[in-house]
Amino acid sequence: MTSTLTSITLSEWETQGPDNCADLAGRFLDASHGTQRVVERLMESKLIGLTELRHGLEIKAFSHVGRIRVGDLNITILPKIKGTSLLSLVRYAYGFRRLNLISDSTHLVDQCGFEDLLISQLNAEVHELIARGLFRAYISTSERLSSPRGRIDLTRMALDGGTVTATLPCQHHPRVEDTLLNRVLMAGLHLAASIASVVDLRRESRRLVSLIEEQVSRIRLDGVTLDRAIRQMNRLTSAYSPAMSIIRLLVEAQGVVLEGQTTTTTLPGFLFDMNAFFQALVSRFLRDNLPGYTVRDEHGLKGMMRYNPKFNPQRRQSPTPRPDYVVTQHGAIRSILDAKYRDLWVKPLPREMLYQLVVYAICHEDCQQSSILYPTTDALAKESRIDVTDPLFGKQLGQVCLRPIHLPSFEKMLTSNTAQARREREAYARRLALGEPE
Repeated sequence: MTSTLTSITLSEWETQGPDNCADLAGRFLDASHGTQRVVERLMESKLIGLTELRHGLEIKAFSHVGRIRVGDLNITILPKIKGTSLLSLVRYAYGFRRLNLISDSTHLVDQCGFEDLLISQLNAEVHELIARGLFRAYISTSERLSSPRGRIDLTRMALDGGTVTATLPCQHHPRVEDTLLNRVLMAGLHLAASIASVVDLRRESRRLVSLIEEQVSRIRLDGVTLDRAIRQMNRLTSAYSPAMSIIRLLVEAQGVVLEGQTTTTTLPGFLFDMNAFFQALVSRFLRDNLPGYTVRDEHGLKGMMRYNPKFNPQRRQSPTPRPDYVVTQHGAIRSILDAKYRDLWVKPLPREMLYQLVVYAICHEDCQQSSILYPTTDALAKESRIDVTDPLFGKQLGQVCLRPIHLPSFEKMLTSNTAQARREREAYARRLALGEPE
């Protein structure tokens, strides 16, 4: 007898259990090997928390949103940001173009999953690329031709030993669409068609595949292939950048790589890391709106920690802390920042986050302050500051700042192109990065 599929829907950072969800009361995880392996991967990578209690199952969501199948449970984690607002912020963070999307209709945006928003944007990007003409490149080809083309391969003729044939070995360079970029593009459409939950999106992805499959070969899509394709991009293929970014997001959300391992475990679903998205969003905003300053992403603080050479028997490499952003001016560090996708206005500050920022705050004499930038939807959220002092003499050693980013106001600020809005963005960026007063 087969068990029935149960659908559980919760928001990011929400916890549901037998006490507040009747569907989880008396329900436990499937004992099969496949289900247990998925649960172990989810728990180890902190994507979702699944705990079997005495009276049922408890599900805890973190910073990932999307859908995943665990045994007979279909878990959907929704972002707190509205679909249209989220899509607008994603477009800005990753440089997507503003195109006419199927998901722009209000009745569909709030019903479909986050993966559907990405897939609708991917379909629109690919449609634009096909309409303009796919990129073609000259590919070196060696073949025997009855009508010679290019350069006759004399070495190959000598190896034939004087055999008389109706063809000649030729080395030529036809200009074709069967390039690595287009192969990745078609593989991304196949992936999109397999995970989209909206029928119209699946149909559109398959239609776009049918337009290019005769000219483009099919390949297996993975992170290595994506990296190789992106390294080959140049100014002639810059139009492919948004589509490649979306395909990378779709691929990364399909699996998890645990620390110390190189292989990827494919998960039965789609989980998008909102923490990585928020980090990319803040990074672009600071780079765009801090004239005169340089924003370095994940800049290593070299020399801050090092093993004593006399007490390093295993000759391990010294640890190098890497804050999310380091803001410099004329080579001097002005600010050290971390972006955390956790509403610290309504949730407590985890001590591991605090300890990490304390280390940043006391590591440089010229910059004895570090800051956490976090998202919130509460318009009353204000900046908080924690002083770090010497416990013996009371001397201040540094300061940790908790600076909120009100996402609804942030989105409105980004979508306006007036001169006043540009001045407001620059002032807001200085306030986030440097703590300047309003």
